[in-house]
Amino acid sequence: KSLGLWDGEAPVLVYNHGMITAEHVPENDRRRTRACYVHPVYGLNGEMLTEDFPRDHYHHHGIFWTWPHVKIDDQEYDLWADRGIKQRFVGWLAKEAGPVAGVIGVENGWFVGDTKVMIERVWIRAYKPAGESRSLDLEFTWIPVDKPITLWGAGGKSYGGLTVRFAPPSGNDPNTVITVPSGRTSGDLPETPLAWADFTSIFGDHPTPSGAAVFVDPNHPDYPPTWLTRHYGPLCVGWPGIKPKTFEPGKPIRLDYRIWIHKTALETAQIQQAYDAYAGVAACAWK
Repeated sequence: KSLGLWDGEAPVLVYNHGMITAEHVPENDRRRTRACYVHPVYGLNGEMLTEDFPRDHYHHHGIFWTWPHVKIDDQEYDLWADRGIKQRFVGWLAKEAGPVAGVIGVENGWFVGDTKVMIERVWIRAYKPAGESRSLDLEFTWIPVDKPITLWGAGGKSYGGLTVRFAPPSGNDPNTVITVPSGRTSGDLPETPLAWADFTSIFGDHPTPSGAAVFVDPNHPDYPPTWLTRHYGPLCVGWPGIKPKTFEPGKPIRLDYRIWIHKTALETAQIQQAYDAYAGVAACAWK
């Protein structure tokens, strides 16, 4: 059900391609079983950064990519909370480990019953640490199969798309800090355009803060997209946002991100410098 990636003896991440069941979730709750997501993700101190099936939101699961509103024909579904539509594993595109990076490529599908309505291709590239940081690059492609599919996020919040559910000790832990390009935030940010956001806290038994930032590729559609940030755990990139957008069959949708994991707490300028380096590489092109 799961594929693990290690850097020597150090765990990096696990991709869950099979159906994972949480025994603490009631049997009649549709959120009890899921597949096609990344958890755990580990920090450079060996700490677990992400959380799966948290008791406050059973449908949150590590690094995941789902939408609360999916419309096909005249029927609406909820991939965010597993109402009428599910992600399922179809096949591997790559499983490679080398001196620079580990690469996982996977093809999934969105299924309504036994009918596949969306092709989903995911590439995960986990690089060896550079100093006190590690980069995880995420590349997503979605292709509607034979009918237009309309997506949109939660009204007033904008979640719907890439989400990282972090695992701080508690929702009001004083060590938890969310930083965005304008600096540290005192409260949660709903429906806010951002190029990046960082979540730093105490994780597990490790005594000092560490964390990770989510970087948006500058070629992302509608850049910068709107976000929802929550100090109790999730960073949600909302795209296409709260206004519905329809995607035609056979036409790919491409979104790219980086999860930038850092070993210690950092200042805004340090995170911005790392983002600028990422954006600079994304802007390179052959001529």
